[in-house]
Amino acid sequence: MISVYRARAGVSPSFVKGKIMSSKWKRAALAAASLVALSATMVAAAPARNDSEAEGGSPPKYRYDPAWPKELPNKWTMEGVTGLFVDQDDHVWVLNRPRDMTPREALAEDNPPTAECCVHSPAVYEFDVDGNLLRAWGKPNEVPGWPASEHTIFVDRDHDVWIGGSQPGDSLLKFTEDGKFISDWGHRGPKMKFGQQKQNNQETDLLLGGVAAAALDEPAREIYIADGYLNKRVMVYDLDTGKFKRGWGAYGKPLSEISNDPPPVHDPNGPPAKDFREPVHCVRLSRDGLVYVCDRGGDRVQVFTKQGKFVQEFFVANNTMKNGSVGSLDFSPDPQQKYVYIADIMNNVVWQVERKTGKTVGKIGHSGHQGGFFTYLHVAWMDSKGNLYTGEVDAGKRVQKFVPVQ
Repeated sequence: MISVYRARAGVSPSFVKGKIMSSKWKRAALAAASLVALSATMVAAAPARNDSEAEGGSPPKYRYDPAWPKELPNKWTMEGVTGLFVDQDDHVWVLNRPRDMTPREALAEDNPPTAECCVHSPAVYEFDVDGNLLRAWGKPNEVPGWPASEHTIFVDRDHDVWIGGSQPGDSLLKFTEDGKFISDWGHRGPKMKFGQQKQNNQETDLLLGGVAAAALDEPAREIYIADGYLNKRVMVYDLDTGKFKRGWGAYGKPLSEISNDPPPVHDPNGPPAKDFREPVHCVRLSRDGLVYVCDRGGDRVQVFTKQGKFVQEFFVANNTMKNGSVGSLDFSPDPQQKYVYIADIMNNVVWQVERKTGKTVGKIGHSGHQGGFFTYLHVAWMDSKGNLYTGEVDAGKRVQKFVPVQ
């Protein structure tokens, strides 16, 4: 069983009904509140109209919330944030990589400690909308099959938590919300280093490159997997039995026709690539039954029916060469899901795109280390009220919240 990290009674701060209650926290909250008055000067860059903006209104503008999240307890810190998910209660689940911690960050683990902070953090955090830490659990290798490179997290309607990894040999693990291990999804290939494993887009039993991202269709009892850190495809399995059901590549190409050769260099002025480029970094399901796939290396999103029929593609910051622009994708919370919000790891912005037209109509943020700016932005997610949450990797190592102001 995964151990659930909770501060013990009498240790400051302590968990009481999911909230950190201490004089230190109260002082921090008052300080944070004073910052809110200044937050108008720390707004992520307002969505600027451009030549491609569609007529008939603009997307919301956003204000950075400096009070979210609250200070972490137990000398924990936030490491590279690879996964975010907002559940049906608007709780924000964060997956970070504890192994990203450097020796200089972990000086409190020395014996005796050589500095006040810090110690290795849990891999999974759960926050409420106000930034209070509700749960924290999980550490590398605590259960068999723990991912070598934590990469994605999502929560099903039973409040069970799934985490997956993006290294060869990684797959998906399922836990209770308190971190008790339930099951191993399997379908994992052999553990190998990047560069050693060869592509095999025709293999259906194994996810040779791990799981970049996944999405649940619970009414249909299906799971969609972006198998894209090695291969170039979307895979669909039966959620209950694990049986392979279907899969496809770019433009709905059958698995049998996907090339196993490395893709050519991205050419923004040339014809669109016939295959996805690595990595195929996200897969998301819209309310109207469409499947959205992030082809990060190709600077594009492709849209399909659930059966894999190609519907549409649109490009985002198509001149982005190294590592690509389309890292993660989520929808605005309005019934029509009018906008798509795309996290761009290279340009360090969240793009606002009209879902129906594929036109980029705005952006949030820009590169920088201050609050409201981004450094290696990896993932972005919306809650039901339209609040935007972001996670950063590499030198970023943080989560941030942005509140709509119109």
